[in-house]
Amino acid sequence: MSKRNVTVRMKADYEYEAVNPQGNVVQIDMYDAPEKKAQSPMDLLLSAVGGCASVDAVLMMRKKRKTITDFYVEVEGNRNEGVPAFYTDIQLRFILVSPDATTEEFIKVVALSVEKYCSVVSSLKSKISFSAEVKRPE
Repeated sequence: MSKRNVTVRMKADYEYEAVNPQGNVVQIDMYDAPEKKAQSPMDLLLSAVGGCASVDAVLMMRKKRKTITDFYVEVEGNRNEGVPAFYTDIQLRFILVSPDATTEEFIKVVALSVEKYCSVVSSLKSKISFSAEVKRPE
């Protein structure tokens, strides 16, 4: 089993940063639009789903020796009205600009990517546990 970890540290009441063991940093904030400087955790979840599914889709199209002029995925999540405001559904719209790919083959690749290979999508079904502790200042 492979483990991954990040540490999320508070910078201010509505500002956090996540750092992995390699030192890669992601800024996170919970500000409203005018003050927003980074993605919120819910934005990051959509970004993670889109990014994960994109990598496999692109690699599979390249394996088919298709030319990729441009590629992007638009990810939209509909949130629950109550608390917690979780995503009730997430839609991904994959766009491939290519002179030699067909829609049919791209649909098959995207389906494989989202339904079989994307670890983030599969993780949304995972069991989540937690612990908590209080440490005294030194």
